[in-house]
Amino acid sequence: MSGPGGPAVGGASGTVPRQVFDFDDYGELLGLVHDTLIAGALLGLVGGLVGVFVIMRDLPFAVHGISELSFAGASVALFLGLNIVAGAIAGSLLAAGAIGVLGVRARDRNSVIGIIMPFGLGLGVLFLSLYKGRTANKFGILTGQIIAVDTPRMSWLLGTSAVALAALAIMWKPLTFASVDPEVAAARGVPVRALSPAFMLVLGLAVALCVQIVGALLVLALLVTPAAAAARVTASPVLLPVLSVVFALVSMEGGILLAVGSTVPISPYVTTLSFVIYLVCRLLGARQGGRVTEPA
Repeated sequence: MSGPGGPAVGGASGTVPRQVFDFDDYGELLGLVHDTLIAGALLGLVGGLVGVFVIMRDLPFAVHGISELSFAGASVALFLGLNIVAGAIAGSLLAAGAIGVLGVRARDRNSVIGIIMPFGLGLGVLFLSLYKGRTANKFGILTGQIIAVDTPRMSWLLGTSAVALAALAIMWKPLTFASVDPEVAAARGVPVRALSPAFMLVLGLAVALCVQIVGALLVLALLVTPAAAAARVTASPVLLPVLSVVFALVSMEGGILLAVGSTVPISPYVTTLSFVIYLVCRLLGARQGGRVTEPA
């Protein structure tokens, strides 16, 4: 076995189950991911809360666009030997700022995202191709690594999470009002136009956080799916964010625990758990009479 979250080895079909689920020496391996479990809890909290507004403001496409430039920033940092978290954050904030400023209207926003996505992906692929270091480092930026959270990276994650959570706490009430009914909110003095780019920057921070664990390709599993699942079963302004955070935490922590003894990257476990939760909530919502707050 190559270690938790490492590349798959062996091609025989009989070894596939053990590559996906292998709990030999599980207790010893669990000690390697202590920091990752803490980081996963932070991502679940931030992702679950930010995801509520991603769903309310119909921004899943923006999440994908930001993640591509976050991937580019991390790739440039990896190539230059700089801090990967800082590179991912810089790329995310650049993309989020561009989308927030240039894409005020939905149609303009989608056009900006459509331009940013291929540029970010192409730039990331370029610098990953130029990078001559470990292949696992390249692969981890795209699909995540569960043993990649060292002490310096944890410090960055803690600091970035604190900034994102503080910003959300400050803007939560007016942002909720502006997301539900922007015209009435503007008429009552809520700074709707300023809130949009401000939230995009918070979203950029959240994307950069998620890229560190689940990779650039699958951030939607933490920033969209949990909140979308919660929106299927409740319309309560209190219960919706609570359930979104719970679903994100279950997906993240459960994915880490399942991936500990596996040779498969963490992202398939996180995305599968997140998807199963969504399916269950969708079925429950259908039995209750349809969806509640999720936009079409």
